[in-house]
Amino acid sequence: MSKTTPYILVLYYSRYGATKALAEQIATGIESVGGMEARLRTVPPISSTIEKCDNAIPDEGDLYVEKDDLRYCSGLAMGSPTRFGNMAAPLKYFLDSTSELWLSGALENKPGAVFTSTSSLHGGQESTLLSMMLPLFHHGMVMLGIPYSSEDLHTTRSGGSPYGATHITFGENDSALTEEEARLAKQLGKRLAEVAMNLHPA
Repeated sequence: MSKTTPYILVLYYSRYGATKALAEQIATGIESVGGMEARLRTVPPISSTIEKCDNAIPDEGDLYVEKDDLRYCSGLAMGSPTRFGNMAAPLKYFLDSTSELWLSGALENKPGAVFTSTSSLHGGQESTLLSMMLPLFHHGMVMLGIPYSSEDLHTTRSGGSPYGATHITFGENDSALTEEEARLAKQLGKRLAEVAMNLHPA
């Protein structure tokens, strides 16, 4: 990855792989826009009791996010599985530590987007997406969704929302995306990268 090429941070927490699968499709959409890269980052799990600290670098998968990944990004796509209609605690825990970025306005006027996965059709997808937007609004970000010019929004029988990319596992903990879900995630990534380039041209 070039040190000078602008990037969109794709930040996610994924328990069984479904949210990560969406993140990877969003990254593909981002990198379909010339001059923009995708930087995939995750957050460590947390426990209700202090048992041990995770290694600074995960044993496998994407690296853990650092504040500078947010500070210097050109835009942000943020994803989490649904937990009772809200984002998962590990992602919220990280966001709660970003006050210094809020104070400095590091994310102001940068485009943002959100994505999620649930195990059921009415498992809180839209409430999760909307609640994930709230801290990003506080950071001054310009929030993007998926417009209805995306034909899959009219026909999908699985995931997909004007508020962001989604996936439904139908209770199987299945990370395999449907064709519609994958296309919508790519479209969201592409739109995010295009808007980032327009807002802050090199």
